[in-house]
Amino acid sequence: MKLSGPTVRRRRLGKKLRAMRDSQHLTLEDVAEKSDGTFTVAKLSRLELAKSAAKPADVEALLDLYGVDDAELRGAMLSLAREGAKRGWWHSYRGVLSPVYEDLISLEHEAAQVRACAMGVVPGLLQTGDYAREIITATAMSAAVAERIDPLVEVRLARQSVLTREHPVDLWAIIAESALRTTCTGDGVMRDQLSRLLDRGRRPNVTIQILPSDAPPHVGQMGSYSLLSFEEGVDLDVVHVESLTSALYVEEPEQVGVYRDAFERLRAAALSPELSAKRIAEIRDQTE
Repeated sequence: MKLSGPTVRRRRLGKKLRAMRDSQHLTLEDVAEKSDGTFTVAKLSRLELAKSAAKPADVEALLDLYGVDDAELRGAMLSLAREGAKRGWWHSYRGVLSPVYEDLISLEHEAAQVRACAMGVVPGLLQTGDYAREIITATAMSAAVAERIDPLVEVRLARQSVLTREHPVDLWAIIAESALRTTCTGDGVMRDQLSRLLDRGRRPNVTIQILPSDAPPHVGQMGSYSLLSFEEGVDLDVVHVESLTSALYVEEPEQVGVYRDAFERLRAAALSPELSAKRIAEIRDQTE
């Protein structure tokens, strides 16, 4: 399922509007009729499903229809509508980023926790600039991407601010050992990348586990993915699965639960954070 940003705020607002309507035992048709033509069933559905942005005036009208008098709640709902229209720093890179990549950055920006299963490469939130350049260059499958290497590296590094901001994202990364043994073309690139992992792993909001090469078959061998969670609860969790030519967002709670359970299996199969740090250091010391 493709999302369109600013995804999280829009989805939060839609779910709250749906909950308010349900609490009044109203159907979409009921609300459309009560609104005297202000809302159609199609428009209401788009707002609740986060397929279009809600204007503050629309939210205010719906709050009136639902009889919401709580000033604090009304203020919070209107704030969500206003903030949902704000643009993030990544919008300055429009023309460089695909809409799907913008969605990912928006989700990371709003997330409280990111759980990353990385089988082939170090997760983007933990990459150095030189390593990111090599990976982006190696995986560029079109001339258009190859011509945007510099700004794409800038964006990848800028994304990492979510780890160091005042209220940082909690990152738990499980990385296959084979990804740490990649032979990069630049001098010292992989060694510096491994040092970066050790440094980031010391942060209280970053946990890194390594899946050793001699581990028995595990669910991670089905592919990499990221699970993004938000303060409002598991019903907003999103899974991002990326392939060579596209990306998939999984939002259905039952399917998201499968990825959540898979991550717990991987945590159990991987080395502890302490042993993982030792393994990273050993590989780094063997790397030129």
